[in-house]
Amino acid sequence: MFIPKSKWLALLATAALAAAPALAQDNKALINALIQKGVLTQDEAQKITDEIAKQQSGQDVVTNPSDTWVKKLTLTGRFQVGFVDYGTGIANAAVNPAATQHFLLRRIYLGTKVDFADGFSGTVVYDFANVSFDKALISWKQSDALTIDAGLNKAPFVYEETTSSGALKAIERSAVTRYFDEPNNGRRLGAASYRIGLFASGTIPNSPVFYSVAATNPERNEYSGDGTSGPAVNGNPGVQSAGNGTNNNLGYYGTLGVSDKFDGGTYKFAVESGYLPDQGGPGATVGLGNNLSLYGTFADVTYGNLEVQGEYLSANDKNGAGAGLDAKPSGYWIQPSYYLIPKVLEAVVNYSYVNSDGRGVSLSDSIRSAPSGGTMNKLSEWYVGGNWYLRGPDYKLQFGYVHGQSKDTVTGASAKATLDGVRSQVQINF
Repeated sequence: MFIPKSKWLALLATAALAAAPALAQDNKALINALIQKGVLTQDEAQKITDEIAKQQSGQDVVTNPSDTWVKKLTLTGRFQVGFVDYGTGIANAAVNPAATQHFLLRRIYLGTKVDFADGFSGTVVYDFANVSFDKALISWKQSDALTIDAGLNKAPFVYEETTSSGALKAIERSAVTRYFDEPNNGRRLGAASYRIGLFASGTIPNSPVFYSVAATNPERNEYSGDGTSGPAVNGNPGVQSAGNGTNNNLGYYGTLGVSDKFDGGTYKFAVESGYLPDQGGPGATVGLGNNLSLYGTFADVTYGNLEVQGEYLSANDKNGAGAGLDAKPSGYWIQPSYYLIPKVLEAVVNYSYVNSDGRGVSLSDSIRSAPSGGTMNKLSEWYVGGNWYLRGPDYKLQFGYVHGQSKDTVTGASAKATLDGVRSQVQINF
Protein backbone atom coordinates (compact mmCIF):
# COMPACT_ATOMS: atom_id res chain seq x y z
CA MET A 1 0.00 0.00 0.00
CA PHE A 2 1.22 3.50 -0.89
CA ILE A 3 1.97 5.72 2.09
CA PRO A 4 2.07 9.48 1.45
CA LYS A 5 5.42 11.17 1.85
CA SER A 6 4.04 13.19 4.76
CA LYS A 7 3.23 9.96 6.59
CA TRP A 8 6.80 8.76 6.11
CA LEU A 9 8.04 12.03 7.55
CA ALA A 10 5.71 11.62 10.50
CA LEU A 11 6.92 8.10 11.15
CA LEU A 12 10.56 9.18 10.91
CA ALA A 13 9.91 12.08 13.25
CA THR A 14 8.22 9.95 15.88
CA ALA A 15 10.94 7.29 15.58
CA ALA A 16 13.53 9.97 16.23
CA LEU A 17 11.57 11.10 19.27
CA ALA A 18 11.45 7.56 20.61
CA ALA A 19 15.24 7.35 20.30
CA ALA A 20 15.75 10.69 22.08
CA PRO A 21 14.37 10.51 25.66
CA ALA A 22 15.77 13.97 26.42
CA LEU A 23 13.13 15.43 24.08
CA ALA A 24 10.25 13.43 25.56
CA GLN A 25 8.50 16.51 26.94
CA ASP A 26 8.24 17.88 23.35
CA ASN A 27 6.71 14.70 21.93
CA LYS A 28 3.13 15.66 22.70
CA ALA A 29 3.40 19.09 21.06
CA LEU A 30 4.87 17.64 17.84
CA ILE A 31 2.28 14.88 17.59
CA ASN A 32 -0.54 17.39 18.12
CA ALA A 33 0.87 19.54 15.29
CA LEU A 34 0.94 16.52 12.96
CA ILE A 35 -2.69 15.76 13.84
CA GLN A 36 -3.76 19.34 13.12
CA LYS A 37 -2.07 19.23 9.72
CA GLY A 38 -3.89 15.99 8.89
CA VAL A 39 -0.69 13.97 8.72
CA LEU A 40 -1.79 11.65 11.56
CA THR A 41 -5.18 10.48 12.74
CA GLN A 42 -6.03 10.30 16.46
CA ASP A 43 -5.70 6.49 16.43
CA GLU A 44 -2.32 6.62 14.69
CA ALA A 45 -1.09 9.26 17.12
CA GLN A 46 -2.18 7.16 20.12
CA LYS A 47 -0.37 4.09 18.79
CA ILE A 48 2.83 6.09 18.29
CA THR A 49 2.53 7.62 21.81
CA ASP A 50 2.09 4.15 23.34
CA GLU A 51 5.10 2.81 21.44
CA ILE A 52 7.32 5.69 22.61
CA ALA A 53 6.24 5.15 26.23
CA LYS A 54 7.00 1.43 25.96
CA GLN A 55 10.48 2.01 24.55
CA GLN A 56 11.37 4.61 27.16
CA SER A 57 10.14 2.65 30.17
CA GLY A 58 12.53 0.68 32.39
CA GLN A 59 12.78 -3.02 31.68
CA ASP A 60 14.29 -6.03 33.41
CA VAL A 61 17.77 -6.94 32.22
CA VAL A 62 18.55 -10.63 31.80
CA THR A 63 22.07 -11.86 31.07
CA ASN A 64 22.52 -15.15 29.24
CA PRO A 65 18.76 -15.74 28.92
CA SER A 66 19.41 -19.28 27.71
CA ASP A 67 20.83 -20.16 31.15
CA THR A 68 17.50 -21.14 32.71
CA TRP A 69 19.29 -22.67 35.69
CA VAL A 70 19.82 -19.15 37.14
CA LYS A 71 16.98 -18.82 39.66
CA LYS A 72 17.55 -15.66 41.69
CA LEU A 73 19.96 -12.75 42.21
CA THR A 74 20.12 -11.11 45.64
CA LEU A 75 21.88 -7.84 46.55
CA THR A 76 22.95 -7.30 50.16
CA GLY A 77 24.76 -4.59 52.11
CA ARG A 78 25.90 -3.50 55.55
CA PHE A 79 26.96 0.03 56.41
CA GLN A 80 28.55 0.75 59.80
CA VAL A 81 29.74 4.23 60.76
CA GLY A 82 31.34 4.65 64.17
CA PHE A 83 33.03 7.00 66.59
CA VAL A 84 35.72 6.17 69.12
CA ASP A 85 37.32 8.19 71.93
CA TYR A 86 39.99 6.19 73.83
CA GLY A 87 42.83 7.25 76.09
CA THR A 88 45.62 5.04 77.47
CA GLY A 89 47.66 5.67 80.58
CA ILE A 90 50.85 3.77 81.45
CA ALA A 91 51.82 3.45 85.11
CA ASN A 92 54.95 5.42 86.06
CA ALA A 93 55.40 6.67 82.49
CA ALA A 94 56.45 10.28 81.91
CA VAL A 95 54.45 10.48 78.67
CA ASN A 96 51.33 8.57 77.71
CA PRO A 97 50.51 7.55 74.12
CA ALA A 98 48.35 9.86 72.03
CA ALA A 99 44.63 9.34 72.50
CA THR A 100 42.33 8.08 69.75
CA GLN A 101 39.40 10.36 68.92
CA HIS A 102 37.99 9.66 65.49
CA PHE A 103 35.00 8.93 63.27
CA LEU A 104 35.43 5.89 61.05
CA LEU A 105 33.79 3.85 58.33
CA ARG A 106 33.92 0.56 60.19
CA ARG A 107 32.39 -1.60 57.45
CA ILE A 108 30.94 -0.84 54.04
CA TYR A 109 29.79 -4.21 52.71
CA LEU A 110 28.20 -4.85 49.33
CA GLY A 111 27.36 -8.39 48.35
CA THR A 112 25.65 -10.47 45.72
CA LYS A 113 24.32 -14.00 45.79
CA VAL A 114 23.20 -15.97 42.76
CA ASP A 115 20.99 -19.01 43.37
CA PHE A 116 21.19 -21.69 40.69
CA ALA A 117 19.26 -24.90 40.15
CA ASP A 118 20.27 -28.18 41.80
CA GLY A 119 21.24 -26.52 45.11
CA PHE A 120 24.18 -24.51 43.78
CA SER A 121 24.86 -20.84 44.58
CA GLY A 122 27.63 -18.26 44.39
CA THR A 123 28.28 -15.49 46.91
CA VAL A 124 30.63 -12.51 46.95
CA VAL A 125 30.72 -9.93 49.77
CA TYR A 126 33.31 -7.13 49.64
CA ASP A 127 34.20 -4.59 52.32
CA PHE A 128 35.09 -1.29 50.67
CA ALA A 129 36.10 0.25 54.02
CA ASN A 130 38.89 -2.30 54.51
CA VAL A 131 39.68 -3.27 50.88
CA SER A 132 38.98 -6.87 51.81
CA PHE A 133 36.65 -9.75 51.06
CA ASP A 134 34.21 -10.96 53.69
CA LYS A 135 33.05 -13.91 51.63
CA ALA A 136 33.69 -15.40 48.17
CA LEU A 137 32.11 -18.83 47.82
CA ILE A 138 30.70 -21.43 45.50
CA SER A 139 28.19 -23.48 47.50
CA TRP A 140 26.23 -26.68 47.09
CA LYS A 141 23.43 -27.52 49.52
CA GLN A 142 22.42 -31.16 49.44
CA SER A 143 20.04 -30.75 52.40
CA ASP A 144 20.03 -29.27 55.90
CA ALA A 145 22.41 -32.11 56.75
CA LEU A 146 25.12 -31.10 54.28
CA THR A 147 26.27 -27.86 52.69
CA ILE A 148 29.67 -27.69 51.00
CA ASP A 149 31.41 -24.35 50.36
CA ALA A 150 34.54 -23.74 48.32
CA GLY A 151 36.37 -20.43 48.46
CA LEU A 152 36.91 -17.73 51.07
CA ASN A 153 35.00 -18.07 54.33
CA LYS A 154 35.56 -17.82 58.06
CA ALA A 155 37.02 -20.93 59.63
CA PRO A 156 34.65 -22.73 62.04
CA PHE A 157 36.56 -21.75 65.16
CA VAL A 158 35.73 -19.05 67.76
CA TYR A 159 31.98 -18.58 68.09
CA GLU A 160 32.16 -14.80 68.42
CA GLU A 161 34.26 -14.54 65.25
CA THR A 162 31.82 -16.58 63.17
CA THR A 163 28.90 -14.49 64.50
CA SER A 164 27.97 -11.90 61.87
CA SER A 165 29.36 -8.41 62.52
CA GLY A 166 25.80 -7.15 62.04
CA ALA A 167 24.65 -9.20 65.04
CA LEU A 168 27.39 -8.20 67.52
CA LYS A 169 25.92 -6.70 70.67
CA ALA A 170 29.10 -5.12 72.05
CA ILE A 171 29.99 -3.28 68.79
CA GLU A 172 33.41 -4.98 68.58
CA ARG A 173 34.46 -8.55 69.21
CA SER A 174 36.05 -9.25 72.60
CA ALA A 175 39.73 -8.97 73.46
CA VAL A 176 40.35 -12.72 73.53
CA THR A 177 38.66 -13.25 70.15
CA ARG A 178 40.80 -10.56 68.57
CA TYR A 179 43.95 -11.97 70.19
CA PHE A 180 43.29 -15.42 68.73
CA ASP A 181 41.99 -14.41 65.31
CA GLU A 182 43.47 -11.10 64.14
CA PRO A 183 46.57 -11.34 61.88
CA ASN A 184 49.77 -12.53 63.52
CA ASN A 185 51.86 -9.50 64.49
CA GLY A 186 54.32 -11.35 66.70
CA ARG A 187 51.92 -11.42 69.65
CA ARG A 188 48.45 -12.24 68.29
CA LEU A 189 48.00 -15.76 66.92
CA GLY A 190 46.21 -15.16 63.61
CA ALA A 191 44.65 -18.56 64.20
CA ALA A 192 41.20 -18.38 62.56
CA SER A 193 38.82 -15.99 60.79
CA TYR A 194 39.27 -15.67 56.98
CA ARG A 195 40.64 -18.72 55.21
CA ILE A 196 40.51 -20.14 51.67
CA GLY A 197 39.57 -23.78 51.39
CA LEU A 198 36.75 -26.33 51.58
CA PHE A 199 34.03 -26.10 54.23
CA ALA A 200 31.22 -28.48 55.16
CA SER A 201 28.41 -27.91 57.65
CA GLY A 202 24.96 -29.13 58.58
CA THR A 203 22.54 -30.44 61.17
CA ILE A 204 22.08 -34.16 61.81
CA PRO A 205 18.50 -35.11 60.77
CA ASN A 206 15.97 -35.48 63.61
CA SER A 207 18.48 -34.33 66.21
CA PRO A 208 19.82 -31.11 67.77
CA VAL A 209 23.38 -31.95 66.68
CA PHE A 210 25.21 -29.58 64.31
CA TYR A 211 28.71 -29.60 62.88
CA SER A 212 31.18 -27.54 60.85
CA VAL A 213 34.51 -28.75 59.45
CA ALA A 214 37.08 -27.22 57.12
CA ALA A 215 40.35 -27.93 55.34
CA THR A 216 42.01 -24.63 54.41
CA ASN A 217 45.20 -22.79 53.68
CA PRO A 218 46.80 -22.28 57.08
CA GLU A 219 47.35 -18.53 56.61
CA ARG A 220 44.72 -15.83 56.95
CA ASN A 221 43.53 -14.37 53.62
CA GLU A 222 41.06 -11.57 52.98
CA TYR A 223 42.69 -8.64 51.23
CA SER A 224 42.22 -8.00 47.54
CA GLY A 225 45.93 -7.36 47.03
CA ASP A 226 48.21 -10.14 45.78
CA GLY A 227 51.23 -10.65 48.00
CA THR A 228 53.10 -12.56 45.30
CA SER A 229 52.89 -10.29 42.25
CA GLY A 230 51.63 -7.09 43.83
CA PRO A 231 51.74 -5.24 47.13
CA ALA A 232 50.35 -6.79 50.28
CA VAL A 233 47.61 -4.89 52.12
CA ASN A 234 48.36 -3.82 55.69
CA GLY A 235 51.38 -6.11 55.53
CA ASN A 236 49.23 -9.17 54.78
CA PRO A 237 49.01 -11.18 51.55
CA GLY A 238 45.90 -11.09 49.41
CA VAL A 239 43.54 -13.84 48.31
CA GLN A 240 45.68 -14.63 45.23
CA SER A 241 48.87 -15.40 47.18
CA ALA A 242 50.65 -18.56 46.07
CA GLY A 243 51.81 -21.34 48.33
CA ASN A 244 55.38 -21.62 49.59
CA GLY A 245 57.39 -23.20 52.35
CA THR A 246 55.54 -21.24 55.04
CA ASN A 247 52.01 -22.32 54.13
CA ASN A 248 52.01 -25.42 51.91
CA ASN A 249 50.54 -27.69 54.61
CA LEU A 250 46.76 -27.45 55.05
CA GLY A 251 45.11 -26.38 58.26
CA TYR A 252 42.09 -28.18 59.75
CA TYR A 253 39.14 -26.98 61.83
CA GLY A 254 36.08 -28.55 63.39
CA THR A 255 33.10 -27.66 65.58
CA LEU A 256 30.53 -30.07 67.02
CA GLY A 257 27.58 -29.03 69.16
CA VAL A 258 23.90 -29.16 70.02
CA SER A 259 21.28 -26.46 69.55
CA ASP A 260 17.57 -26.55 70.34
CA LYS A 261 14.61 -24.85 71.99
CA PHE A 262 13.16 -25.36 75.44
CA ASP A 263 10.15 -23.88 77.18
CA GLY A 264 10.76 -20.13 77.12
CA GLY A 265 14.15 -20.11 75.44
CA THR A 266 16.91 -21.66 73.34
CA TYR A 267 20.35 -23.16 73.93
CA LYS A 268 23.52 -23.85 71.97
CA PHE A 269 26.63 -25.65 73.27
CA ALA A 270 29.67 -26.78 71.30
CA VAL A 271 33.33 -27.78 71.36
CA GLU A 272 35.77 -26.57 68.70
CA SER A 273 39.34 -27.23 67.62
CA GLY A 274 41.93 -26.47 64.97
CA TYR A 275 45.39 -27.48 63.83
CA LEU A 276 47.69 -25.19 61.84
CA PRO A 277 51.02 -26.71 60.80
CA ASP A 278 53.99 -24.32 60.62
CA GLN A 279 51.91 -21.36 61.87
CA GLY A 280 53.32 -21.17 65.41
CA GLY A 281 56.63 -20.09 66.81
CA PRO A 282 58.29 -16.96 68.14
CA GLY A 283 57.27 -13.60 66.73
CA ALA A 284 55.49 -13.25 63.40
CA THR A 285 57.84 -15.53 61.45
CA VAL A 286 56.09 -18.76 60.45
CA GLY A 287 57.02 -21.83 58.42
CA LEU A 288 59.76 -23.07 60.73
CA GLY A 289 58.08 -26.32 61.75
CA ASN A 290 56.35 -24.80 64.77
CA ASN A 291 52.73 -25.96 64.85
CA LEU A 292 49.72 -24.30 66.43
CA SER A 293 46.93 -26.33 68.06
CA LEU A 294 43.61 -24.74 69.04
CA TYR A 295 40.86 -25.67 71.50
CA GLY A 296 37.64 -24.05 72.61
CA THR A 297 34.12 -24.42 73.91
CA PHE A 298 31.16 -22.02 73.85
CA ALA A 299 27.59 -21.60 75.04
CA ASP A 300 24.68 -19.38 74.04
CA VAL A 301 21.45 -19.49 76.07
CA THR A 302 18.35 -17.31 75.80
CA TYR A 303 15.43 -17.17 78.20
CA GLY A 304 12.74 -14.56 77.73
CA ASN A 305 14.44 -11.16 77.36
CA LEU A 306 17.78 -12.47 78.69
CA GLU A 307 20.65 -13.90 76.65
CA VAL A 308 23.99 -15.14 78.01
CA GLN A 309 26.90 -16.00 75.71
CA GLY A 310 30.37 -17.14 76.62
CA GLU A 311 33.45 -18.89 75.28
CA TYR A 312 36.76 -20.31 76.50
CA LEU A 313 39.77 -20.55 74.15
CA SER A 314 43.26 -22.00 74.47
CA ALA A 315 46.20 -22.85 72.21
CA ASN A 316 49.47 -24.76 72.19
CA ASP A 317 52.03 -22.64 70.36
CA LYS A 318 55.32 -24.45 69.79
CA ASN A 319 58.18 -22.06 70.68
CA GLY A 320 55.55 -19.33 70.84
CA ALA A 321 57.26 -17.42 73.64
CA GLY A 322 60.76 -17.77 72.15
CA ALA A 323 63.23 -20.45 71.11
CA GLY A 324 62.67 -23.42 73.41
CA LEU A 325 59.79 -21.67 75.18
CA ASP A 326 56.36 -23.04 74.27
CA ALA A 327 53.38 -20.79 74.94
CA LYS A 328 49.89 -21.88 75.94
CA PRO A 329 47.83 -18.69 75.62
CA SER A 330 44.25 -18.84 76.84
CA GLY A 331 41.31 -16.63 77.64
CA TYR A 332 37.56 -16.30 77.81
CA TRP A 333 34.68 -13.89 77.29
CA ILE A 334 31.20 -13.75 78.80
CA GLN A 335 28.34 -11.52 77.67
CA PRO A 336 24.92 -11.16 79.31
CA SER A 337 22.37 -8.95 77.53
CA TYR A 338 18.82 -8.01 78.46
CA TYR A 339 15.96 -6.28 76.63
CA LEU A 340 14.82 -3.37 78.79
CA ILE A 341 12.14 -2.78 76.14
CA PRO A 342 11.58 -6.00 74.17
CA LYS A 343 13.15 -5.85 70.69
CA VAL A 344 13.77 -2.10 71.06
CA LEU A 345 16.24 -1.22 73.84
CA GLU A 346 18.87 -3.67 75.08
CA ALA A 347 21.52 -3.48 77.81
CA VAL A 348 24.83 -5.32 77.24
CA VAL A 349 27.85 -6.19 79.40
CA ASN A 350 30.90 -8.00 78.02
CA TYR A 351 33.98 -9.08 80.00
CA SER A 352 37.00 -10.74 78.39
CA TYR A 353 40.41 -11.89 79.62
CA VAL A 354 43.66 -12.94 77.89
CA ASN A 355 46.71 -14.71 79.34
CA SER A 356 49.40 -14.78 76.64
CA ASP A 357 51.62 -17.16 78.68
CA GLY A 358 54.79 -15.26 77.82
CA ARG A 359 54.03 -14.54 74.14
CA GLY A 360 52.87 -10.97 74.85
CA VAL A 361 49.78 -8.85 74.29
CA SER A 362 49.09 -5.13 74.13
CA LEU A 363 45.94 -3.04 74.42
CA SER A 364 46.14 -2.18 70.73
CA ASP A 365 46.31 -5.90 69.84
CA SER A 366 43.00 -6.82 71.42
CA ILE A 367 40.90 -3.63 71.70
CA ARG A 368 40.02 -2.14 68.34
CA SER A 369 41.36 1.44 67.86
CA ALA A 370 43.11 1.43 71.25
CA PRO A 371 46.44 3.24 71.79
CA SER A 372 49.11 0.73 72.78
CA GLY A 373 50.21 0.48 76.38
CA GLY A 374 53.27 -1.62 75.61
CA THR A 375 53.73 -5.39 75.50
CA MET A 376 52.37 -7.11 78.61
CA ASN A 377 51.51 -10.69 79.54
CA LYS A 378 47.83 -10.37 80.51
CA LEU A 379 44.89 -8.23 79.44
CA SER A 380 41.28 -7.69 80.46
CA GLU A 381 38.44 -5.65 78.98
CA TRP A 382 35.02 -4.44 80.19
CA TYR A 383 32.33 -3.19 77.84
CA VAL A 384 29.09 -1.72 79.24
CA GLY A 385 26.60 -0.37 76.75
CA GLY A 386 23.27 -0.53 75.00
CA ASN A 387 21.59 -1.11 71.65
CA TRP A 388 18.63 0.85 70.30
CA TYR A 389 16.87 -1.12 67.57
CA LEU A 390 15.11 1.47 65.41
CA ARG A 391 13.98 -1.05 62.79
CA GLY A 392 15.01 -4.32 64.33
CA PRO A 393 18.64 -5.46 63.99
CA ASP A 394 18.89 -4.00 60.48
CA TYR A 395 18.76 -0.37 61.64
CA LYS A 396 20.27 0.17 65.07
CA LEU A 397 22.33 2.55 67.19
CA GLN A 398 24.98 1.17 69.55
CA PHE A 399 26.87 2.92 72.31
CA GLY A 400 29.11 1.85 75.18
CA TYR A 401 31.89 2.54 77.68
CA VAL A 402 35.15 0.55 77.46
CA HIS A 403 37.69 -0.11 80.22
CA GLY A 404 40.78 -2.15 79.44
CA GLN A 405 43.88 -3.09 81.40
CA SER A 406 47.11 -4.86 80.47
CA LYS A 407 49.57 -5.86 83.15
CA ASP A 408 52.80 -7.72 83.98
CA THR A 409 55.60 -7.94 81.44
CA VAL A 410 56.43 -11.23 79.73
CA THR A 411 59.51 -11.49 81.96
CA GLY A 412 57.37 -11.30 85.10
CA ALA A 413 58.06 -7.70 86.10
CA SER A 414 55.21 -5.64 87.50
CA ALA A 415 53.69 -3.17 85.02
CA LYS A 416 50.29 -1.82 84.08
CA ALA A 417 48.55 0.15 81.35
CA THR A 418 44.92 1.27 81.49
CA LEU A 419 42.49 2.32 78.78
CA ASP A 420 39.20 4.18 79.18
CA GLY A 421 36.83 5.59 76.61
CA VAL A 422 33.57 5.39 74.70
CA ARG A 423 32.52 3.88 71.43
CA SER A 424 29.37 4.23 69.30
CA GLN A 425 28.10 3.01 65.96
CA VAL A 426 25.13 3.26 63.60
CA GLN A 427 24.30 0.31 61.38
CA ILE A 428 22.04 -0.28 58.39
CA ASN A 429 21.59 -3.74 56.85
CA PHE A 430 19.76 -4.68 53.72
